[in-house]
Amino acid sequence: MEIRDREAVEADVEQASSRILEMLALGGKVTESGAMTARCADYDSGQHVYRARHPWSVYQVPFADMQKAMDRLRSELPKSGWEIRKDGVDGSVGKSPQIIAESEGRTFSLDVRLHKASEAGGAPELLEVTVESACYRTK
Repeated sequence: MEIRDREAVEADVEQASSRILEMLALGGKVTESGAMTARCADYDSGQHVYRARHPWSVYQVPFADMQKAMDRLRSELPKSGWEIRKDGVDGSVGKSPQIIAESEGRTFSLDVRLHKASEAGGAPELLEVTVESACYRTK
């Protein structure tokens, strides 16, 4: 397992996220969150094994435009070195469309979900994106 610097991994994840946003080519508002580091669940808690995670969303854009952005991802991800592992619906009650992909070399994983507004009016329509790094050891 690679030994990496936390700040460098977080920066790499944010750069991968920026590239995904470019592929989406979607207007609207984007939540402003940075990458976070957390322990890898697959490893003993005594080990210093982490991954960086960058969750963000795009909202205040027509649902049809978000659907087109998902279609763009389907064609752009493979051209950019990503392998789509799942293209279907998630396990939620709303059965949101979901794309799961891994970058070449499995450096990053990607989870994109398209959420329709709830009929109760509580949740807005949004495109939810999470980019994660592979697990790494700290120096």
